[in-house]
Amino acid sequence: MTADLKAHADRLRELHHAGEMLVLPNVWDAASAKIVAEAGFPVVATASAAISAMLGYPDGEGAPWQEMFAAAGRVARAVSVPVTVDAEAGYGMEPRDLVDRLLEIGAVGCNLEDTDHRAGGLVDAGAHAERLAAIRAAADDAGVPIVINARADTFLPASGVPEEERVAEAVRRGGLYLAAGADCIYPIGVSDEKDIATLVAAVPGPINGNTRPGGPDLAKLRELGVARVSYGPRLYREALANLKAAVQELLA
Repeated sequence: MTADLKAHADRLRELHHAGEMLVLPNVWDAASAKIVAEAGFPVVATASAAISAMLGYPDGEGAPWQEMFAAAGRVARAVSVPVTVDAEAGYGMEPRDLVDRLLEIGAVGCNLEDTDHRAGGLVDAGAHAERLAAIRAAADDAGVPIVINARADTFLPASGVPEEERVAEAVRRGGLYLAAGADCIYPIGVSDEKDIATLVAAVPGPINGNTRPGGPDLAKLRELGVARVSYGPRLYREALANLKAAVQELLA
């Protein structure tokens, strides 16, 4: 089992440096995971906002971690490709516990955000880098080099970072997180092409972009040098919108 997980982790990491942008149409259950894998995508990624909504809880660690991990485990069991899990801010778990839980459900990657869901704003960048380093050490000790996608949440309004400082702060945090052992930096919420280009040039590692209405499309993100793209809960919300339209037609 450890050897299989290690191979999946190595493959996931390689895809961040393969020269072709890694596109992740994020999933929320076993059925959506199978659709993505059967379509030919080499990796399946979960979306915490979608899973928590499916379970009946608010996003932002509003759901019990046990339920979130159980849902992610069903995703991992449904597919044969590497799975990376949106673990939000890590649910306050100790680094080794977090790594052990990820490996138990068959995940070989995780998103970890630097939003402080309890106090508000962002956690201290240095303290978060130390936590990432501890998670990296725990993964190495477990024999599976889990791929860490470290979110730098400076572009989110709730971060409290002034708009004119968001790029510089994302670059600063990204450098600290990569030095601590993260594999990719995810400045979620950034949509301005100039800002994305600056981040790609200034952060010494792969950048995870995202698709947003009115923002750059996949072709433009590829041109800008983004290594990985997440859809987050977008496809889940579109699926619900289609369901809503279908059931409303039944009442017409």
